[in-house]
Amino acid sequence: MENYIIIVIPLLAGYLLDLLFGDPEGLPHPVRFFGSLIAFGEKHLNQGRFRFVKGMLLVLVLCSFTFLFFYGAIHLMLSHSVPVYFLFATAFVYYALANKGLITEGKQVFDTLKYKGLEAGRKRLSRIVGRDTSNLDEQQIRVAVFETMSENLSDGVIAPLFFYFIAGIPGMLTYKMINTLDSMIGYRSDRYEYFGKFAARLDDVANFIPARITTILMLMVTFSMRGWQYVLKYGHQHKSPNAGYPEAALAGILDVQFGGPNVYHGILVDKPLIGSNSREIKHEEFKIVSSINQGVCLLMVLSISIYFFQL
Repeated sequence: MENYIIIVIPLLAGYLLDLLFGDPEGLPHPVRFFGSLIAFGEKHLNQGRFRFVKGMLLVLVLCSFTFLFFYGAIHLMLSHSVPVYFLFATAFVYYALANKGLITEGKQVFDTLKYKGLEAGRKRLSRIVGRDTSNLDEQQIRVAVFETMSENLSDGVIAPLFFYFIAGIPGMLTYKMINTLDSMIGYRSDRYEYFGKFAARLDDVANFIPARITTILMLMVTFSMRGWQYVLKYGHQHKSPNAGYPEAALAGILDVQFGGPNVYHGILVDKPLIGSNSREIKHEEFKIVSSINQGVCLLMVLSISIYFFQL
């Protein structure tokens, strides 16, 4: 029971904080610190020869440092001050979860598009996606929001929870470092093709299981048979080994079409189509997607809690 309390209380408390408050704007955030470390390393290492090796070393050093720092901090606190541990662990579960923030950002794009018009919607969308938004129409903006919400439900919610289940706070924050590395240097471009390749591949490996857990949970909370059909038909066709599965699940649940050509960092990428029904997405459908994200997150948290209760 003592181990259960040590693991589950921070999990539940951090989940509730994210549910209530979302991303803690204005407060120090570990991901911003991770980003500063990555930017410093990239500036000094991404030049000259052996860029792949130097990029790989940066990833291994930062991930090892992150795991060892949080592993040492957790054990030190459990040995000397359990109340401090609970505060520390709860804070970092809260920091590592991005469910409320993801939903809020998506809703703001939908609302901006509806109430302020197309150009304002494009600008708002550019805050949360990597694609060029300057020429997107209303349908493409709504598709981009839903694709991003399904993919980031895996990356920003289920994957951190999965690694918390595997290795507690050290695992959870190490995953956040991996994901931050991928988001900053894991691009196919002249600058990052070699330097960021290891980071991108490691992120693919880290998200392999969480992406599929996310997909299953999405289909469980919606009881969607069409969602299962879409996952089996379209999930593996995406260029990413992971993103296609939750995207296909959501496209099937809503009976809409995702994918198609988009411009990323000046390069036209022709993503495969997911689904055949190119119907117009309605503004009101955001509530459905929001409820799916909330249900999936809650189900994952409860599943972890029940698992450790039974040990």
